[in-house]
Amino acid sequence: MKALNKILYILTVVFGVASLVLFFTDFVNLTLGTTEDSLVGTVIAFGSKANVAGTEYNMSASSDILFCFLLTVISAVMGALSFKSKKLRYAVPFVGIIAAVYMFVIYGKTAWHFVDTRPLVFGDISVMTFTPFVLFTAIALALFTVASAAYLLVDDYLEVLASDGEKLPICKRLVRFFKDYKSETKKIVWPGIKDVIKNTVIVIIICLLVGALIWLVDFGLGKLLGLVLGI
Repeated sequence: MKALNKILYILTVVFGVASLVLFFTDFVNLTLGTTEDSLVGTVIAFGSKANVAGTEYNMSASSDILFCFLLTVISAVMGALSFKSKKLRYAVPFVGIIAAVYMFVIYGKTAWHFVDTRPLVFGDISVMTFTPFVLFTAIALALFTVASAAYLLVDDYLEVLASDGEKLPICKRLVRFFKDYKSETKKIVWPGIKDVIKNTVIVIIICLLVGALIWLVDFGLGKLLGLVLGI
């Protein structure tokens, strides 16, 4: 079981690094007239300089690709450090699944939604499509999420075995949490409609009074400043 735990950790690191490296591959193929070229994922994300059809352009950044890139960086770093911090092991799968789902959504749409072509002022772009590397990145992030989640469960299972029954597995802890949450929600006492209306009216009146007071102070100070400065 400990060997499996180490293997899962290694797979988490490998898939995290692989998904990050894939951002430095060609993400978009485009055709300008009779010229075909491509754009690297990091160029699209950060909007850095790109050489397209022999001409250098300052590409505009894509917030969606940049968001996925930053999530991937965070995932890879957290995955690599998860062997030292138990808290990171719980956060890594959540960050990974967000990045993976986002990348799958991006790949499911056309490249026109995510690439700003305004810097490419010459000619008309007749074709612009995502390369398979975008899909590979999404798959790598999905595998990273699965590996990190499996690593978390196996590591937690080993801790449960080492505690001699003093610690419950994650699944049982989650079940207990939702049971406690359900019991606590039953203790909530919701106010009646009359109390809601009464409190709402009081809040509105106080807001109006405070607003009027602030306006009067501002008006008075403005007049006083005008007299002092002779405006």
